Amino acid sequence: MEIREILHNLKVGKISIDEALDRLKGFPYEDLGFAKLDTHRIIRKGFPEAVFCEGKSKEQIKKILKKMSESHALFLALRASQDVYKYVKSSLKSAKYYREARMIVSGEELKPKTIKKILIVTAGTADIPVAEEAFTTARAMGNHTEKLYDVGIAGVHRLFDKKEKLFSANVVVVIAGMEGALPGIVAGLVSKPVIAVPTSIGYGTSFKGLSALFTMLNSCSPGIAVVNIDNGFGAGYLAAIINNMNR
Repeated sequence: MEIREILHNLKVGKISIDEALDRLKGFPYEDLGFAKLDTHRIIRKGFPEAVFCEGKSKEQIKKILKKMSESHALFLALRASQDVYKYVKSSLKSAKYYREARMIVSGEELKPKTIKKILIVTAGTADIPVAEEAFTTARAMGNHTEKLYDVGIAGVHRLFDKKEKLFSANVVVVIAGMEGALPGIVAGLVSKPVIAVPTSIGYGTSFKGLSALFTMLNSCSPGIAVVNIDNGFGAGYLAAIINNMNR
């Protein structure tokens, strides 16, 4: 239950002062011993803490997500395998698993507050897992979100054929591996912000995404922000913030 909901229920008499205090005692963070959950993040950022699953045991993940479900109507679990989802789903009745995004979304996605949209673009099909992470994040945060996949520079006519889709977006997230040139081309075409995401896809001298990262950081096209390698969540989150500014 979120703080606003607790205070509302207290105001209308659904819960007592003692019950409200009991539910608020975990703020500003909840200490589980092995993890400290930032329960105030939703107040500061407008969206709760997301749980990164890689490197955690299934039991740790289950305990974290169960505790999150007690204080938040909606939250995300990132880089979650299907085995992890099967292990935790009994504790999260409203949870959905998005296989390509490798994400668990628990609760109802936020309703869009603007008609403006985010467009997620990939250079290749191999970039789709990172793109789906960005797409699922932005959509869960309450945004109209569309996809444009496999339009990389090796066949750039595929991108130009969809230029109206590019021009109609308020924010464009561009995901590319190999040499990572696609965000610079897109930024040279559109007037809206472009968020570039390098991926670890590519042959040896792509250095697991470093080549794409350096290309994006060195792009001469203005209006590009670059997130870390394979960071679809960070790109989707940033796109959601931008899309809802001055709505």
